[in-house]
Amino acid sequence: MKRAHAQRGAALLLAMLTVTLVATFAATALWQQWRAVEVEQSERARSQSAWVLVGALDFSRLVLRQDGQGSRTDHLAEPWAVPLQESRMSTFLAAENGVNQGGDEGLPEVFLSGSIVDLQSRMNVANLVNAEGTLLEPPLEAFKRLFDLLGLPQAELMAMAQNLSRASQKQTDDGADVPLRPERFDQLVWLGVSPATLRVLEPHVTLLPRNDTKINLNTASAQVIAASAEELDLAAAQRLVQARTNSPLRDPTAAAKILSPDGTLTTTGYSVISEYFEVNGRLRMEGTVVSERSLVHRSSNNVVATVWRQRVAGERQP
Repeated sequence: MKRAHAQRGAALLLAMLTVTLVATFAATALWQQWRAVEVEQSERARSQSAWVLVGALDFSRLVLRQDGQGSRTDHLAEPWAVPLQESRMSTFLAAENGVNQGGDEGLPEVFLSGSIVDLQSRMNVANLVNAEGTLLEPPLEAFKRLFDLLGLPQAELMAMAQNLSRASQKQTDDGADVPLRPERFDQLVWLGVSPATLRVLEPHVTLLPRNDTKINLNTASAQVIAASAEELDLAAAQRLVQARTNSPLRDPTAAAKILSPDGTLTTTGYSVISEYFEVNGRLRMEGTVVSERSLVHRSSNNVVATVWRQRVAGERQP
């Protein structure tokens, strides 16, 4: 009798153990299947986002190329300067195909936004040195004035300038601790600039491949204009910003008359047309956000080429 009870208890225990193992295996298989689906969806979203952003970049290049054909000045009232607010992609497709938006049920919602920024509205860090890496005094003095206007430490400016000079020199001593020469603005931290300082500088400073770029007086901020020449102050720069709002400048000479009525301001280093632009694109799809930043160059013969692209992916919306 006792043996029969023991056998029934062992059978029940074995059955419970079998059920537990089966449930565990089933849960593991379900999790692996769910994980595979998630990975496939993420890869598909990444691939689709990449193609959409490539198309957006190509469209931005087309806008800049058309602008270069019809105008010899660049100012903030032109179509390229108007940012694209976040818009549903199906809106563009419907407008292009001349159909309503009733056929996209079940499809993921995709939103696109972006902007084009004139990088010659900013002071170029590369202008601090010549081709041999020697520091140039006039640009350095202009950067000192900008740092003063923005309330930033001069020590970081000197560290950046000296490290840029060392990184730009073609011949260095063996074993010397030479910093890498940065290619993008955010890489200026390599030269001793703190992230906090970079955030303040970003609307006014850039880093371009060339060291001879000019400031576009039609798009530069009042701080950049005021810092660009010793004889200028912030009030004069603000007058110019107000004047160009009503009527864009046609040449640097017109700006010089506003900035310096006595005619003492030289137009060297200024322009009203730009070659370098930054294209920013942001795509939001199924809770994932992919952002891309590109540097494009528009040559004198109106060829618009991409210099570099930087993508930030993986941001998740709550």
